[in-house]
Amino acid sequence: MLASQKIISAFNTQIGNELGASHQYIAIASYFSSENLDELSKFFFRQADEERDHAMKFVKFVLDVDGHVEIPEVKAPRSSFNQAREAVSMSLDWEHEVTGQIYELVELCQEERNHIALRFLDWFVTEQLEEVTTIGNLLGIVERAGEGNLLYVEDYLSRHGIEGPESAGAEA
Repeated sequence: MLASQKIISAFNTQIGNELGASHQYIAIASYFSSENLDELSKFFFRQADEERDHAMKFVKFVLDVDGHVEIPEVKAPRSSFNQAREAVSMSLDWEHEVTGQIYELVELCQEERNHIALRFLDWFVTEQLEEVTTIGNLLGIVERAGEGNLLYVEDYLSRHGIEGPESAGAEA
């Protein structure tokens, strides 16, 4: 086997974390949709798709190393928010938490000297920089606009979108 049971178990846990994030982003997107903030809704539905894709990368890795995929129970996401800033801030907090989870996986793989798993996780380390930066940028825009001016955020997103460092670097 190309990965220990300890690594496979940790990756299975991360599958649940990524699926939980996907569900949370669906709940946030739905909140924005119910507030008729279509651009924010689209942004978070895309985030939900990305998180599901991340979970599937872990599934594929576990299968590729002849491990057994065991998807853990995923708790229900928070569905109610008092304001846009609260929803976006919660997203940023979550991305910081995921970054810590990825770092813990890297440390486990370093301890076990599993270079295959480390190379796999390299992508996630870079992805977390993009995720934290993107959500951080969005939070800054929401805060500058203020709750009463979210249509400015909608206009900004429709014209510019929000890019993380990977996308921004591609334009340079």
